Amino acid sequence: MPVALALPEGNFRAYLFDLDGTIADTMPLHFVAWTKAVEDAGGTFPERLFYELAGVPILQVVERLNRTFGYTLDPEVVAHHKEALYLEMLDQVKPIASVLEHVNLQHGRIPLAVVSGSPRDSIIRTLTALGLLDRFDTLVGAEDYTRGKPDPEPFLVAAQRLGIDPASCLVFEDADAGIRSAEAAGMKWVRVV
Repeated sequence: MPVALALPEGNFRAYLFDLDGTIADTMPLHFVAWTKAVEDAGGTFPERLFYELAGVPILQVVERLNRTFGYTLDPEVVAHHKEALYLEMLDQVKPIASVLEHVNLQHGRIPLAVVSGSPRDSIIRTLTALGLLDRFDTLVGAEDYTRGKPDPEPFLVAAQRLGIDPASCLVFEDADAGIRSAEAAGMKWVRVV
């Protein structure tokens, strides 16, 4: 039985969901893919830093590794390799039951969006693997904004696409960067654990 999520008070007209670690239990798979991709490029990616950077767009993660450790990793090459490794493991992806309950409950009643730091192809393939692609009115991926979480831009893009005032959106997030992004966008949020 999934643990119920406590929702804040409000008359929400749209739900915005992070993907990895929120809708889909993919964080362990992403960690395996990141570790291998960075090691193959000659670096390391400590688990603590991986979770700190949850929700940050993929190219920015590689840039942060370069700054933090003095690496000269090619962001495009490492990101492409990491995504390929992750996509090879899609058959292992499972939904997070407490969030799936809200997706299913609100589908067709209010607009739903996915707002992720992952590339759109990864979002589509993950949602397809879970049988959930048709539940969402819009998908906002790393290609759709210039400043990723914790900046408010990703969530504001989703609200604008849905035609919903940001204050009327509820965000479901597992990462600190995503929660800061939601707060900066003027949205209430639910932490998924």
